[in-house]
Amino acid sequence: MKHRLLFAMLSALVLVATAAAQDPGAAGVAAPQRPAFGPMGGGAMGMMDRGVLGTVTEVAADHYTVKTPLGDLYTVRFSSNTRFVKQTSGMGGAGYGRGRNGGSPPEPIQATAIKAGDAVTAMGSIDAAAKSVSALRVMLLDPETAQRMEQMEANFGKTWLQGKVTAINGTTIVLTGTLDHAAHNVAVDENTTFRRRRDPVTLADIQVGDMLRADGGVKDGVFTAAAIHDGGAIVAPRQNGSMGSPADASPPPPQ
Repeated sequence: MKHRLLFAMLSALVLVATAAAQDPGAAGVAAPQRPAFGPMGGGAMGMMDRGVLGTVTEVAADHYTVKTPLGDLYTVRFSSNTRFVKQTSGMGGAGYGRGRNGGSPPEPIQATAIKAGDAVTAMGSIDAAAKSVSALRVMLLDPETAQRMEQMEANFGKTWLQGKVTAINGTTIVLTGTLDHAAHNVAVDENTTFRRRRDPVTLADIQVGDMLRADGGVKDGVFTAAAIHDGGAIVAPRQNGSMGSPADASPPPPQ
């Protein structure tokens, strides 16, 4: 897989993914899978440096080398305190616990069960400058999830965008992408639908600082949104490391 499995998008997607999950029929847009390609965050779309997601390129006695979707190499260090698990059938997203209907918890495995070429998420303390993670938990993802995330990443900027709003210029929303950290222009028109969780809103309700997901396509070189899900502004992290939203202080995880 090309290497960022829906764990993003892990914290970058929680608010927006929750909105789509709560109202899957809105604007005909499917709920996004969960996120964090490369460095991952701990709550809404704000990155909190909680871990990485990618493909294992090297296995050693005390660490893995993991390549993120953006091509960065991270050293994932593990010890006797690290928990190793395997994603199982029925788990939602990239294995964030039980599935929508209960599902199955992750299955414990040994560190040696993870091989080069496997897709993993590694959660723990991350040193972005050194590109290393002191892992508390490493999860082996199944091939289906890896393939789904690879496809999602490949479509970023083509059929969907997600990020933090930095400016609104007339009918163009400028945002910083959660996957590539680059600036993107999102054009809206009379056919674009807007939602904040279950509620319909308008372009006038979108504010700088909001985290949003736009689904649509590229027209004449510009990404034009058919539907926008606004997650609202990101607030300070809670004591448990998750992020909050003025709209909902404790949104459930997406499935």
